[in-house]
Amino acid sequence: MNTSRKQITMAECSAVLRPRAAACSISSHRIRFCLVVMLILGIPSAHSQLDKMYVEVTDLNLLVEETRLLKLVQIGQYNTSLEVISNIQHPDIVQLVPPSIEIPGSNEPNKTVVISYDICAYGKSPGHSEVTFNVTPPGFVNLDTVYLRITVMHSNEINIISYIMGWIYFAAWSVSFYPQIYINFKRKSVVGLNFDFLALNIMGFTMYSLFNCGLYFSKEIQNEYFSRHPRGLNPVQLNDVFFSLHAAFATLITITQCFLYEREEQRVSTVGRGILGAFSAVVIVTGSIAVVGKIEWLDWLYYCSYVKLAITLIKYVPQAYMNYKRKSTVGWSIGNIFLDFVGGFLSILQMVLNAYNYNDWVSFFGDATKFGLGLFSLVFDIFFILQHYVFYRNADKKYNLDVKV
Repeated sequence: MNTSRKQITMAECSAVLRPRAAACSISSHRIRFCLVVMLILGIPSAHSQLDKMYVEVTDLNLLVEETRLLKLVQIGQYNTSLEVISNIQHPDIVQLVPPSIEIPGSNEPNKTVVISYDICAYGKSPGHSEVTFNVTPPGFVNLDTVYLRITVMHSNEINIISYIMGWIYFAAWSVSFYPQIYINFKRKSVVGLNFDFLALNIMGFTMYSLFNCGLYFSKEIQNEYFSRHPRGLNPVQLNDVFFSLHAAFATLITITQCFLYEREEQRVSTVGRGILGAFSAVVIVTGSIAVVGKIEWLDWLYYCSYVKLAITLIKYVPQAYMNYKRKSTVGWSIGNIFLDFVGGFLSILQMVLNAYNYNDWVSFFGDATKFGLGLFSLVFDIFFILQHYVFYRNADKKYNLDVKV
């Protein structure tokens, strides 16, 4: 069944290209003349032309056994015949028809002519694949920046569900800070909220904000990133910037409440201060090395992100231990935990759906950091729920608390 569908699809692709091939026998290739901007007119002769060829799209999403027509566009003619050959990273994922394109030379090259060549992209199996292009003979056109990123998926519906899940867990994590702020306000007390947790949290989200803002807003850092990953995408999106800044802001509000409301003898512990001092030293030392130019600023941001990851691993421990010592979760919002659990669960579920849809289980299990941190947070959320509803469920009566959030 699959073989039959594939043959029909490729036949359709051939049918799309056949009329153009017939036209090529008469006039080499279909040529569309158009005026280009004045800057093009100043570009030198064919032998020194650079970046004069491009693919109309660089990112393409396909379903399995779907065919999509795209164009390779050439600006200007050359005084010799060229052959553009596609190099597919994973030929088992995608197929291009034709795999190479013959570009005829001209005795009188026209620098302003625009010529397009049709290419069919056919999705063979789910996954991600890059496509680059080479030209022979070399030296006439630079194709280093001409490439395709093709994603082939099982189902567009799963892709939409994954997208919606992403926004749901983004919202859940963003709102999760406010139950704790509300319960502090209603009680006029922060007794039961561990200050080590807050101190680690504000440092972690500050590091996360630095990383996101640096990669999103700084052109210099973006250039450093793309010099290492020339065909990559910026890993930081606007919602990442918003979440990290909002999380730092909400944590600052909670810290402010600690100065305004009853707190008894609570303070950041000596161990907590030592940990924060060690993390601060890492940030300051690596930042100083970046200032003198020994490492790039992108590397410094990576060190900041490593600090954030380390904090995520340990930040819940002080609060869990405090609940154990007090035999109570009074003052620690269970609403925060439920929202954090929902966000973490949907984040991991999204990873599973994407791994299935793109047949990318290597990335799922290979990204041990993201998966491990998500799973680690879920384990702590479950532990906090057990503390609240099982281990210390009668603590409300002991502390006469009537605010439950």
